[in-house]
Amino acid sequence: MFQDHARIYIKAGDGGAGALSFRHEKYVPRGGPDGGNGGRGGHVFLEVSAQLNTLADYRYRHHFAAPGGGRGGGSRKHGKDGVDLVLYVPPGTVVKDDAGTTLGDLVAPGQRLQVAKSGRGGRGNASFKSATRQTPRFAELGEPGQSRWLELELKLIADVGLLGLPNAGKSTLLSAASAARPKIADYPFTTLEPVLGVVELDDDASFVMADLPGLIEGAHEGAGLGLQFLRHIERTRVVVHVIDASAGDRDQLWRDYQQVRTELRAYNAALARRPQLIALNKMDAVSDPAEVLALRQRLIKLRRRSFPISAATGEGVRELLWAAFRGLQRGGRAEAAEPIPALKVYRGPSDAEAFLIEAETDGFRVSGTQLERLMAMTDLTNPEALAHFQRTLDRWGLNEALARHGARGGEAVRIRDVEFLYDPER
Repeated sequence: MFQDHARIYIKAGDGGAGALSFRHEKYVPRGGPDGGNGGRGGHVFLEVSAQLNTLADYRYRHHFAAPGGGRGGGSRKHGKDGVDLVLYVPPGTVVKDDAGTTLGDLVAPGQRLQVAKSGRGGRGNASFKSATRQTPRFAELGEPGQSRWLELELKLIADVGLLGLPNAGKSTLLSAASAARPKIADYPFTTLEPVLGVVELDDDASFVMADLPGLIEGAHEGAGLGLQFLRHIERTRVVVHVIDASAGDRDQLWRDYQQVRTELRAYNAALARRPQLIALNKMDAVSDPAEVLALRQRLIKLRRRSFPISAATGEGVRELLWAAFRGLQRGGRAEAAEPIPALKVYRGPSDAEAFLIEAETDGFRVSGTQLERLMAMTDLTNPEALAHFQRTLDRWGLNEALARHGARGGEAVRIRDVEFLYDPER
């Protein structure tokens, strides 16, 4: 089954905890702290693989986590870094976060995008030794790795896209023009999923053509399969609008043409302005050629090029394909999109205003990326670690910031899920 959309949850690895250790060697009195730092966790990347053409790998599995870093050891041994997790996606994958922000557009094989940053390892107690604190009896915990939900949306990379109503003969045209073999039936039938084919006109003249499911009225609002697959035409540079020339008189053919144009404009106005060729298919089944000629004359007034063809017999198909190829040459090659950085590195608060302090009924809630990271890496059950945490907050100016927001003493101060009592005299 063709899978062009997936929602996955990814989590980078947590950093390893730092070690709380002291040298215990014979003839080495007061050896001092020697706890090493923990290793960082594994990052999470998305990478383009040319071997994939759908998002089927993410149809049943939705949660992915990178391994964490190793714990630090004695003798200042550094913990092992976690292995990065690489998830492979097909060319043409657009990556969005939960808010709908595009994080990256992955189109070139080997292109890689970091979507979750690992947590750094906690520092061992050897890192906290100083002239005034010669035997620190605490170490940091590892920083939690970043996690998020991602929306993966596949937009096929094709040069030419075939559009039209159901049963207009798009699949037959693709099979006549390339080695692709989409399902074709002699009864009313529509393609259920996009099909790609490589059209080779000459040694140095070839392009990729996509057959998309037929559009019905209201496709841009989700009717039929149109909305589900219209995204695949966004990357195409030339559109071939296939019309069943045997479907009726000139008025009916004009209504068929306008119906697809209306759906295309409603979905994306820019697509309607893209270079477009009109393929009047099934000419071998037309009972009155004058009706088709009248439609062609009407299209000429709109400066639309039309080609009477029969995909079943091959009549006129090669002329249409050469016209599409020349349209691609005039338009030039589409540039590969570069990935947008997925995550910004937060450098920490530079002053007291970097904290976000919100007043609550019985106190204050304090938040901030660096502050919450410090909280997560502090072992609050260790009195020395807690004292270090409080000294760090004093150095950042949290007490003065709370006072400016009206704190007088005794109010509850909440950071994440931990609650403290504000004491200005401490």
